[in-house]
Amino acid sequence: MKITILGCGTSTGVPVIGCKCSICTSRDIKNKRTRSSLLVSANNKNILIDTSTDLRRQALSHNIEHIDAVLYTHPHADHIHGIDELRSFNMIQKKPIPCYGSEFTVNRIRHMFDYIFTADGNDGWKPELETFLVSAPFDLFGLLVQPVNIYHGKMPILGFRIGGAAYITDCSRIPDDSKKMLGGLEILILGALRHKPHPTHFSIEEAIQIGAGLKPKRVVLTHLGHNLDYAATNKSLPQGFELAYDGMEIVI
Repeated sequence: MKITILGCGTSTGVPVIGCKCSICTSRDIKNKRTRSSLLVSANNKNILIDTSTDLRRQALSHNIEHIDAVLYTHPHADHIHGIDELRSFNMIQKKPIPCYGSEFTVNRIRHMFDYIFTADGNDGWKPELETFLVSAPFDLFGLLVQPVNIYHGKMPILGFRIGGAAYITDCSRIPDDSKKMLGGLEILILGALRHKPHPTHFSIEEAIQIGAGLKPKRVVLTHLGHNLDYAATNKSLPQGFELAYDGMEIVI
């Protein structure tokens, strides 16, 4: 199984529009962050986690030619507003793309993008999608997908465990029952917005505490803001922890 971090940035992306800080103006390519999204490739299938606002750019940058399923963590704009780009994959694949999420997320997507799911003849070229509610482990192309209940502030959202990897982004609290689902990981990809505490995201320090408690072999921090310089922050992290960067590939 290969994991590609398509985007590791927070909702604004990095650089932030109009910002002249040292990180937004940095020449280090690893400080250029599109909105957070992940690709899991296994058994000749591509599973996308979230259709980020930057999906078109990400697909072109990483030569993605098929998307066989989408897992949604939650319905915030930076995680779903690239949904219309899925129509290009429909053109290639000639079939609907299954999309999985919680009842809250799926209902919000169907409401916000009702043109996709309304057959009234008034719209032209649009994505062809099938939505499925998930609340328990399920098989997807021979992979066991475990939804993990987490909290984004007060909002209940999903993380996902697939085999020895887990993707937990936009998170500020992991309930004890969910922590039990995250034992024995090869890799934990965990959201960490900045050093300063935030009401709906783990800080770097909080993510380190969570990672140390769960004890995966490797922790990669994602959903990064423009307060985090890649090189300087990486040097400050404990052994086994590192920052993500766009295009990072992990094979397990």
